Amino acid sequence: MNYILFFPDELRAETLSCYGNSKIKTPNFDRLAREGVTFDQCHVQNPVCSPSRVSLFTGHYVHVAGHRTLWNLIKPHENNLLRYFKEAGYEVRVYGKNDVLSQESIPLSADVFENRRDPDAKHGKPLVPFGEKGYYDFLYEPMEGDYTRHSDYMNLKAGMDFIKSRKKGDKPFVLFLPLIFPHCPYTAPEPYYSMYSENDVPDLRPRGTGKPAFHNLIRQYRDIDDADFKKTHAVYMGMTSYIDTLLGELMDCVKDNGIEDDTMLIASADHGDYAGDYDLVEKWPSGCEDVLTRVPLIIRAPGCKAGHRVSEIVELFDIMPTMLDDAGIEIKHTHFATSLIDQINGAPGDPDRAAYCEGGYNPNEPQCNEGIPKPTTSFMTKPETIYYPKGLQQLEHPGSVGRAVMIRTKDYKLVRRSFIEDSEFYDLNKDPLELENAYGRDEYREQQRELERRLLDWYLATSDVVPFEEDPRGA
Repeated sequence: MNYILFFPDELRAETLSCYGNSKIKTPNFDRLAREGVTFDQCHVQNPVCSPSRVSLFTGHYVHVAGHRTLWNLIKPHENNLLRYFKEAGYEVRVYGKNDVLSQESIPLSADVFENRRDPDAKHGKPLVPFGEKGYYDFLYEPMEGDYTRHSDYMNLKAGMDFIKSRKKGDKPFVLFLPLIFPHCPYTAPEPYYSMYSENDVPDLRPRGTGKPAFHNLIRQYRDIDDADFKKTHAVYMGMTSYIDTLLGELMDCVKDNGIEDDTMLIASADHGDYAGDYDLVEKWPSGCEDVLTRVPLIIRAPGCKAGHRVSEIVELFDIMPTMLDDAGIEIKHTHFATSLIDQINGAPGDPDRAAYCEGGYNPNEPQCNEGIPKPTTSFMTKPETIYYPKGLQQLEHPGSVGRAVMIRTKDYKLVRRSFIEDSEFYDLNKDPLELENAYGRDEYREQQRELERRLLDWYLATSDVVPFEEDPRGA
């Protein structure tokens, strides 16, 4: 069996037509949903790229080994999904951005890891000049050139060329395609940039009441109080349709090269994006709204129950044991994810399952802050970069990025934060858009206590892991 993981960055589930958006054109995700199994409530374990991916590849929650930051990638002593497959004799190819493996881990986990780029491609620029209002709202001009000059297409093409090059008798493979879109800045090549008008945008979530303080601080630091959030969301939808086009080309390549009947294809993402909801853009390291935590998860596998939908909660890192279970590869480390093989074959999920997401940093962890200069990201400390307000806010208001943990059931969501006044509780049946924070209200006292109890039990069960090692003292 071969395995392909198609993995856009910052793609929220509800933007796709197969997840209920009637305005967007994503026919290839629709096609994959018809041919595979769709998980309606898949939630990530962290709302930021690197921690989410590390969690996915290890089956660990991000607190287990200090993976709550952008900077702590998988080390050689840590088991991970790709390394299991490589050591089992699979050819492992990765084409796209690296937000998961340390440099030392790459040769242990992949035969090829490349990020293709066109050095002459023009990727657009902010709609207004530096120093003017609107510069930091992430809304860019359209990209120049056609869609094949974007790095996502170039990485997809590298993956498809690999598929086309394969010969009978070649060993099975794992192909991981970690793409960029629809990660902001919000831009795309035409016709995708202008594909949707503001009239095509669903009603955006208003600011709500009782929301955490970091919401207002983001608006202040980015100066986006009166940004054109409908336009932002329209471009985000266009970026999503671009990704859908790439998925379609990949699916056609798999079919045309005769490997459809022995290939598992998984489409998902590392987290979502505000994209104008709550008058916000991008994401936030301690944000736990569904627009950030709920991502698509669609799995097509030979013999799967085509068209099956799983309404119960699952977690993104369930992908790891699912792939390894299907391949018959033994997992040799303690993890907390759940194989979804039964659901792929048509079973329902666990109605009592909860999803957990956590993020943010303690004030005594300045090394985590995105405003601290790093060798590869010092540009974030320069005012002319659009990420400058984000790092500055974290430096000047560390409480706004304090540690947070979420438990989400089918009915309720609790977010506990380092600063209690910013904690959140939502009745998802009455308030599915998370607009009215009911934390501390008497009418939800029992439900809140129950979720707090479950959080404590969860931390007790997942606080650390013991390695699988021989006694170092010998006989």
